[in-house]
Amino acid sequence: MKQIEDTFFELAKTCDRNCLVICDRGLMDASAYLEKEDWARMKTDNNWSEIDIRDNRYNQIIHMVSAANGAEAFYTLDGHKTRHEGMEMARTLDKITAEAWVGHPYYDVIDNSTGFESKVTRMISRVCERLGIDAGDRLSENSVKRKFLVRAMGDMSKFPQNQDFAVQHDYLVTPSRKMQARIRKRGQKGIWTYTHTIRRPEIDKQSVEVRMAISKRDYEILFAQKDEKHYSIHKHRICFLWNNQYFHLDEYVEPCPDRCKGLILLETYTTLQGEDLKLPEFLEVEKEVTGNPSYSMFNLSLKDEMGRNMSDISMYNGEDD
Repeated sequence: MKQIEDTFFELAKTCDRNCLVICDRGLMDASAYLEKEDWARMKTDNNWSEIDIRDNRYNQIIHMVSAANGAEAFYTLDGHKTRHEGMEMARTLDKITAEAWVGHPYYDVIDNSTGFESKVTRMISRVCERLGIDAGDRLSENSVKRKFLVRAMGDMSKFPQNQDFAVQHDYLVTPSRKMQARIRKRGQKGIWTYTHTIRRPEIDKQSVEVRMAISKRDYEILFAQKDEKHYSIHKHRICFLWNNQYFHLDEYVEPCPDRCKGLILLETYTTLQGEDLKLPEFLEVEKEVTGNPSYSMFNLSLKDEMGRNMSDISMYNGEDD
């Protein structure tokens, strides 16, 4: 582990721009999985100072508390080839691992007092604080996604600096109507990124969503599982900052279902309520559609009448990407 880390640390030093190295584990984690005698011998053999490798090697420590401690309904071994601990053992190891880092000058523990999405947001917020990055209110715990229907794009010359992308979404066949899976490709200047998202049935009133970056080959394999009850959704996406607020503007483009022709949606994450949120003046915003199932991408993509009748499809409301 140390040799791998050292390699990345040295590579980072060669960058002529700011570079952030994120380690999934740290050296002190080993002390939770080794007998005390083995850990002591390892430190002696490598001439390690425990204080030095704990306090000086890493600029910040984030301990994400195991789901086994406070979110038991979500603890699972599925999809984790290297995880084999039962619930009690997972709690024990989590406690020992957390204690191993006590004393680090910048140590944050992210517990399970909130839902998973909020947990991840809290973690990212701590990293931004440590880096001195002002993330605005997007990373606040009570930040929500708000969505607005835009009547027209407006004068593009009035747009602030922005980045635009071509985006394609496709829904996949799933074994249950309560499960949702989709793939996305997002590209700019011929360079594409691919994402696979699975939203599982609710547990304790929380929707569990797993989002993974995938390769082009994986994308093509998954595309063969496309759900023919849905159209492919194509968007022209523009991302920009306005008044320290991050927005993305999605213009639905052909080929697309008739209901999507001319559709433009503006989205942002914010804690601001009602008119406290100042929308871009250069856009003609018609109305807010946050939580309106008629503007859910899942429903917009449906081929049959279900896409027009939104009376009983709340299970499909959620985060579109």
